[in-house]
Amino acid sequence: MELYNFFRSGTSHRLRIVLNLKGLACDYIAVNLRTEEHLRPAFRAVNPQALVPALVRDDGKTLVQSPAIIEWLEERHPAPPLLPADLDDRAHVRALAAVVGCDIHPVNNRRILEALRHRFGADDAAVDAWCQTWIGDGFDAYEALLAARGAPGRFSFGDTPTVADAYLVPQIESARRFKVDLTRWPRLMAIDAACGELDAFRRAAPSVQPDAG
Repeated sequence: MELYNFFRSGTSHRLRIVLNLKGLACDYIAVNLRTEEHLRPAFRAVNPQALVPALVRDDGKTLVQSPAIIEWLEERHPAPPLLPADLDDRAHVRALAAVVGCDIHPVNNRRILEALRHRFGADDAAVDAWCQTWIGDGFDAYEALLAARGAPGRFSFGDTPTVADAYLVPQIESARRFKVDLTRWPRLMAIDAACGELDAFRRAAPSVQPDAG
């Protein structure tokens, strides 16, 4: 398989985590968002939406949109499972992932921030404040959802990582970049630390990717 991605992209980061947890190897193909390589015809031929990540399977078919790719990987490679067996628990884990994937990340991704800068004249301080607002709201909700379930484990659900952790850790990485005070969420910080002990998460980190820098 070939993984088209960018080292600092949160959606790419979450997919790298899932691939590592599943023990699946891919050829890493860097798409430089800083030079707008994603907008060029060569990459649009891979993904007409011009977004990373894209996963080209061994049969030549291309998967796009990280939630869809992650669901496909979970169904195609069910071991180790990244969703609980119980139906209600699965819904809970998916909801945690959606807090990040649907409500935090989309309003803080690169194309939105570029629009704020270039169309609306936002400076770095304003962009940071924008990101801090939505990250803070989302992390408040995430931590509240964890508290409501009670009986915390080491990860977002129990003592093994799930797709929720694959979404959360890249968002915490992004929060640090936008100067968010993370001490407000001790449970999230404990989960992040637990994930950081796992090789699958360490190898997925932006700082160790071939195109980092």
